Amino acid sequence: IVLAAYLALIGVAYALRHRIYAVSWAMTSHAAVPALMTAAIATVIYGITCDRSTLSAWPFVLIYMWVTTILGLLCIRRRKSVPFLLNHLGLFLAIVCATLGSADMQRLTMTVQQNKPEWRAVDEANGNKIVDLGIAVQLNHFAIEEYPPKLVVVNNETGKLEPAGKPEAFVVEDSTAQGTLLGHTIKVERLLEYCAMFDLGDTVRYVPYSYTGATTAALVSVDGGESQWVSNGSYMYPYRPIRIDDKFSIVMPECEPKRYTSNVNVYTKNGEKYENVEIEVNKPLEIDGWKIYQVSYDNTKGRWSTTSVLELVRDPWMPFVYVGIFMLLAGAVWTFITAGGKKK
Repeated sequence: IVLAAYLALIGVAYALRHRIYAVSWAMTSHAAVPALMTAAIATVIYGITCDRSTLSAWPFVLIYMWVTTILGLLCIRRRKSVPFLLNHLGLFLAIVCATLGSADMQRLTMTVQQNKPEWRAVDEANGNKIVDLGIAVQLNHFAIEEYPPKLVVVNNETGKLEPAGKPEAFVVEDSTAQGTLLGHTIKVERLLEYCAMFDLGDTVRYVPYSYTGATTAALVSVDGGESQWVSNGSYMYPYRPIRIDDKFSIVMPECEPKRYTSNVNVYTKNGEKYENVEIEVNKPLEIDGWKIYQVSYDNTKGRWSTTSVLELVRDPWMPFVYVGIFMLLAGAVWTFITAGGKKK
């Protein structure tokens, strides 16, 4: 409704251009160039300093309304020039549809549990409002691909990494890894990526174990001394450091995730079912106008998480923004091709 009223207002203004000097002046470079410069400066200033949506700042909104009004008037006046129309109408569409579309865009968060369909999401921008969706998502299983474990040195008193400001790390790529860490010779004798810990009182032992709660551990000797186990622990087993002396210890931090995905089933209101669909970071699932992104998981359980956090985004105006961008590109190509034939 707002868009229709705005387009009608531009049409009426163009029809009265010979009677209203401000309208005819708006279609000249004396109005267009300062307007574009002001819009560019305002975008930078509000983008850096504004702690809320720039669309809630009236000076920003009014500046862009003035720019789009000039574009609209120029599109009507130069409607017979195809390259000009592609460039200016494309910019008009991109700005107007992106601005008006921001009010219709939905960005929701959904937490799904393994084998439990979920059809509700949370709108955090509106006071954590619960939203019933037209689709349901069921998590089949969650998987993490991790980088190799690392060993680092920490200060026993402060718990901070050493050396301060530029900590070193030793990557345990396999069971034969060797190297130095903060001047200490490190030799890995065994690496267990999935294992369980057995506390035998005076000693600790790790054995292969590939079920829920398994941790990662390495049998390491420091400076040729007695071999000891170091582990990053899990929600079932505690982490285990190697104490070098009274001041420093060697620890194994949690493995950094390289890639994590959710295998899900998706159900729609009209009876459609999508089974065993993979959702990955930056590789969303598109269904019924929604884009479903992988954003997080249960950090306390890590790779054994049975919970996945998804973000659902719906922006019905975005296709029109893309149309405007492609029109801009087409106009640029057209202008480049035809510019060589102009002598004047």
